[in-house]
Amino acid sequence: MNAINTLTKRLPGASLLLSLLTVSLLTSCSRFNNDGSLATWGYVILALDVFALFDIFRQDWGIGKKILWAAIVFLFPLGGLILYFLFAGRGKSST
Repeated sequence: MNAINTLTKRLPGASLLLSLLTVSLLTSCSRFNNDGSLATWGYVILALDVFALFDIFRQDWGIGKKILWAAIVFLFPLGGLILYFLFAGRGKSST
């Protein structure tokens, strides 16, 4: 049980890092400017992904539901955001 508590405390940081790496590595060419820098829409999607991941782990859901929604947002940065904000059944998050 102690190992699970330690894991759940580390998940938000790890998912944030993985999301940052995934968005920076797997973004389509249309999100980049001619000089290779991330375009404005790339930054917007990245910021929304980070916000969604923090919001997911602040919800009072079970760990399975948190991991499922984090995986959806992580694997599908734009589509996952849309699905999360439309269908997650989010309540007020405890800050």
